[in-house]
Amino acid sequence: MSDVSKEAENSGVTDPEAISVKVNDKRRFTPDGKPIVRDDTVSEAAVPTSKEVLEMTAQLEAARKRVDELARAYQASERDREEFKVRMTREREQLLDLERGKIAVMVIEAIDALDLSLRNADASPLAQGVRLIRENLVKQVEATGVTRAELVGQHYDPNLAEAADMEITGVPEDDGLVVEALNACYVFKGRVIRPGRVKVAKYVKPAVA
Repeated sequence: MSDVSKEAENSGVTDPEAISVKVNDKRRFTPDGKPIVRDDTVSEAAVPTSKEVLEMTAQLEAARKRVDELARAYQASERDREEFKVRMTREREQLLDLERGKIAVMVIEAIDALDLSLRNADASPLAQGVRLIRENLVKQVEATGVTRAELVGQHYDPNLAEAADMEITGVPEDDGLVVEALNACYVFKGRVIRPGRVKVAKYVKPAVA
């Protein structure tokens, strides 16, 4: 006996077809394979209102602006850090160059003293030994990047040397030329660390007899 006949017998109804049967159709697809869309699957409460949409949009926009601010702050911090590293490296190199220049000046003063002792030196073994020491000191100074500026034969430059003496010349073209270097000028990385002392030619028109 079917469930419907039993229900009819228990309810006292003789006709089983008179009993209504409620069927809950839970099929998701039609027999031909198309999906079934049910109106009762979406609750009205799940659909956001216009106000809620505006609020969520505003929150999203605020979050986006905050992310942009943080990104810019991070980039600025990275730039500052790199600039600080470059600045510290440059300042450290400048300090090292300053110390190298001071050490080079001390060696240059020793070279000047040897030059003075060799002005009227002969070819004796002692003089030759002094010359050898001087040449070694010059090589050591040049190895640090210090260069000796050529002054003789050049027009006098007060940035490179001090005019310690003057020599009269009757040649107009020689006026202002350095004719002798009493002390050499030394330059380190484009900076004069020890100016020279020179003798400069001064043109004087010869007297007419």
